[in-house]
Amino acid sequence: MSKNKYAAKREFYKSIQDLAEHPVVLEMKKYPQHGKTNCYKHCLRVAYCNYCLCKMFHLDARSAARAGMIHDLFLYDWHTHAAQTGERFHGLKHPEKAYRNAKKYFPLNQIEVDIIRTHMWPVTFRTFPRTREGWVTTLTDKYCSFLETGRRK
Repeated sequence: MSKNKYAAKREFYKSIQDLAEHPVVLEMKKYPQHGKTNCYKHCLRVAYCNYCLCKMFHLDARSAARAGMIHDLFLYDWHTHAAQTGERFHGLKHPEKAYRNAKKYFPLNQIEVDIIRTHMWPVTFRTFPRTREGWVTTLTDKYCSFLETGRRK
């Protein structure tokens, strides 16, 4: 890996370090997300993809990375949640749960709020991204989910 790539990865991690090492965010490691990937690892991938794409397009890469790291901060196993609680429609409801959890623990700017609340579009067809960073996240989340679902190791 080139020196510039190391510097970019350090810069990325520096922008999310307080989130990535926070005890509440670390709890996401307990919950499976897609395939063999846990929620924490999924969010870390989305955060990194967001960061790289937003840097390339001269958008707010820091906000996109930070929101990507906590966009799924719902803190339960969505595979068993409905059976355990009777609460259905995880795909529609978890962005608001993640947003409520995120704002409880972290200050959020408007871009971060938009990303967390709208990342499930088009499933949440009336709640669509209003920022360019939100649109990037909608795509990176789907891309990472697709790759993770197919991963068997």
